[in-house]
Amino acid sequence: MLEISGLRAGYGAVEILRGVDLRVDSGEIVALLGSNGVGKSTLNNNVSGLYRPFAGRIVFAGRDISGDSPQSIVESGLIQVPEGRRVFPNLSVRDNLELGSYRRGRARRAANLARVTDIFPRLKERFTQKAGTLSGGEQQMLAIGRAMMAEPKLLILDEPSLGLSPLLVETMFALIQKLNADGLAILLVEQNVVQSLAIAHRAYVLENGVVAMSGPAQDLAADPGLRRSYLGL
Repeated sequence: MLEISGLRAGYGAVEILRGVDLRVDSGEIVALLGSNGVGKSTLNNNVSGLYRPFAGRIVFAGRDISGDSPQSIVESGLIQVPEGRRVFPNLSVRDNLELGSYRRGRARRAANLARVTDIFPRLKERFTQKAGTLSGGEQQMLAIGRAMMAEPKLLILDEPSLGLSPLLVETMFALIQKLNADGLAILLVEQNVVQSLAIAHRAYVLENGVVAMSGPAQDLAADPGLRRSYLGL
């Protein structure tokens, strides 16, 4: 589904990613873990076409998208839910959702809207409410729902648990599992190591712009080095 090889990327003359290899197969949840500033968002921005990599290849669904525009990448079915939700605060919940189908999924907008509100019944209750007045958890649901309107083949979730209460974090991870159980491939970019590894099939740990660890999520969860570095155990 997604294969990244030898990715070197950054901003201006500053190199952040220094040769990253990563893949997501069909039907997988793959977790990309790491602290703030290690390059997770840089990887997302390059995969989504917001920046051009310095070197390396990004192949999605068998096609090299390294130099493609963000619009083209969205149209191909690779959809990102950015960190911080970034809903349109002065538009209604319904308008936010319908904007998700602007580039992809427009012909099935009504059916997709029904599907999204079935997944997120809270959003249907808030259809006419301005998105900026929603709670943090509701805004995160809206951001994911908007992405689902584009009928993603691969969904990138950037820090979906950021700023949520512990109870809502549990709800969010359960939702991610449900989306994956329906067949959706997900790249989960998170600082929440414990819960990410609990639901992921495989995981990568990014440190200082390189992959420091990778493998089955269960194996990484039991790794003494990771437990010491990230869990304080």
